[in-house]
Amino acid sequence: MATLWRFYGFSLVFTAFCLGLAAWYGWSSTGTVSGTLALLWIVVVLSVLEISLSFDNAVVNASVLKEMDEVWQRRFLTWGIAFAVFGMRVVFPLAIVAIAAGLGPIETINLSLNRPDEYERIVSSAHVGIAGFGGAFLAMVGLKFFFDLDKDIHWIDVIERKLSKFAALPAAEIALLLLALWGISTMLEPGEALTFLIAGILGLVTFIAVEGINAILELKEEAHKLHGAVARTGLGGFLYLNVLDASFSFDGVIGAFALSNNMIVIALGLSIGAMFVRSMTIHLVRKGTLAAYRFLEHGAFWAIIVLGAIMLLSARFHIPETITGLIGAILIGLSLGWSVHYNRRHPNGDDAPTA
Repeated sequence: MATLWRFYGFSLVFTAFCLGLAAWYGWSSTGTVSGTLALLWIVVVLSVLEISLSFDNAVVNASVLKEMDEVWQRRFLTWGIAFAVFGMRVVFPLAIVAIAAGLGPIETINLSLNRPDEYERIVSSAHVGIAGFGGAFLAMVGLKFFFDLDKDIHWIDVIERKLSKFAALPAAEIALLLLALWGISTMLEPGEALTFLIAGILGLVTFIAVEGINAILELKEEAHKLHGAVARTGLGGFLYLNVLDASFSFDGVIGAFALSNNMIVIALGLSIGAMFVRSMTIHLVRKGTLAAYRFLEHGAFWAIIVLGAIMLLSARFHIPETITGLIGAILIGLSLGWSVHYNRRHPNGDDAPTA
């Protein structure tokens, strides 16, 4: 119990604080016990939805964070909270509405509070661009993991080994993503197709830019002979993780409107979920879970590829968030189960056939 409190204590306190705010807001806005309880229930459901959709996010965050020194780990878990909770759950939807409707910050806030239906409509109308950007970035994150010549541990061997060999072709994963963007754009109306392609290309460029910054910082670290890990440490890793977090949160922010169009309710519910993702991330890092379960990372990155594909396809087709979360949970569950099976058959870590 003490161990769990060490990792999740702050998240539980933050949850209690958010629920307290939700209760106060519910009573202030409805003046009834039933209305307050209904609002609290939506906040709880939103937080559970965010956590269920983001477990793969926690695993991938942990795979990057474990290579960073403790100073930047703490900065990600503190400074990054402001970006994930306040930036993506509050500022991001407001910015979409402000840009789309040509409104100022105050007018946008008034619109979100006083005309929630119109606020929801404007945010939802930006879905094609969000799907292109977020889907492209997430797809690149997943493909980069498998298109790696140095990758020697394979879970789904028949696929992963071939993808690893294809990494010998320069930018093969970029070509694959561009073909996918073009193929999906042909299913859209001309205006939406252009928006989708531009957003997808910007997502790809953002991934390349963050990777480039990270590579430059790694070279500087090596040049100055800094101690500790050199893979995605410092500022490069911090930027990478926050852009990754933002991409993961796109579908949650848009999907939240299925339960409520109230900005305050959505922000409170999703913020609770975001905080627990941070706690799960540090728990996985401190406990060395990824090292103990050798295929868990693979399952998470497969889930990311699926999530990226679903986001791209959602520009044309409506795909419920429950399906997204279920597929991710199944992939991670299978990889965890296969890891346990491997550990039982090979307690000394001997090489063995994979899936």
